[in-house]
Amino acid sequence: MPALPNTEFRTRLLYVDIHSLIRPEILELSPYRVQEQKGYVKLDAMECPYPWPESLKTDWLDRLAKIEINRYPDAELTTLKSAVKEFFEAPESAELLFGNGSDELIQMLLMAVAGQGRGILSVEPTFTMYRIIARTLGLDYHAVDLREDFSLDADAMLEAVQRHQPAIVFLAYPNNPTGNNFEASAIETIIQQAPGLVVVDEAYYAFSPVTLLDQVGRFDNLLVMRTLSKIGMAGLRFGMLFGPGPIMQQLGKIRLPYNINALTQASIRFVMEHFAPFEKQVEQICQQRQWLTKQLQQAAKVETVYPSMANFLTFRSRAGEAGAIFEGLKAQKILIKILHGSSPRLTDCLRVTVGTEQENQAFMEALNAIAVQ
Repeated sequence: MPALPNTEFRTRLLYVDIHSLIRPEILELSPYRVQEQKGYVKLDAMECPYPWPESLKTDWLDRLAKIEINRYPDAELTTLKSAVKEFFEAPESAELLFGNGSDELIQMLLMAVAGQGRGILSVEPTFTMYRIIARTLGLDYHAVDLREDFSLDADAMLEAVQRHQPAIVFLAYPNNPTGNNFEASAIETIIQQAPGLVVVDEAYYAFSPVTLLDQVGRFDNLLVMRTLSKIGMAGLRFGMLFGPGPIMQQLGKIRLPYNINALTQASIRFVMEHFAPFEKQVEQICQQRQWLTKQLQQAAKVETVYPSMANFLTFRSRAGEAGAIFEGLKAQKILIKILHGSSPRLTDCLRVTVGTEQENQAFMEALNAIAVQ
């Protein structure tokens, strides 16, 4: 087929009005930005800082080499579902849905309930993808402010549930970007009173002593979401949703065919069979979290360090100094996340991922160097 002459193509472009074509709620959004990373100490994205052991990597690559990459992957994921369910000791009645990271699962959930006049509810501040995906699908997004100490205002939350009648309530547990767990009893009350689904996002479950996974099946509207991204598998993009059968069967209708590729499927099986090194890395991160908390509490430019049950720490700088701290660290090739400006509750706040011992020391040395300038 011959190509169109360049003159015709250019003429056609003149008549495409993007702003009238794209929905207003999409035009209003800002794209999700990732900072330039090359050459920096990365303490901004809540990744595991430790690489896989070389011996483990060799065995993993041997496993991947046996995959028939010319064939589509297992579409139903039955074997992987059974293995994941057993590995995480999920309730017998729980069913599973997998996603290309938790983001795809959030998208599937919101696609399932999207409709005119419908909305979802969460807290502020929390994981931004709940809001971003909801708005791309035309859903109303409602948020209840956390208290000054980032604890859950249960009364305000229940009042919002009654007022907005949300199709889904999202609760990150521990919460991102604050790092704390909300009271389990308050969450249970929300589950009991919510007219729709309650999704408890346990992305940071590995670093927290509490979970609601064992409650799946006890409530017919409770779903628990997890990911392996925080414990060494961020590059695999694998999310898990546990929930009651009737709900999961409906959500499964939205899942795109073959959404978990063959390499990821094999890798997850491999990781579960060789989990000891990853478990040790989690222990090291928790130990470093404790050390880093103490160091930040003594730092001259830090006013408050908030308790964390995740693999990061959120801290509040002296008034008006968050931007200078962020830029000062960046100038020394250390990346953290500036939260100031993203929410009124996060004024003067920054978030640092817990890294290796060497990375954490480098971060503290750089932060203290800013303090004496």
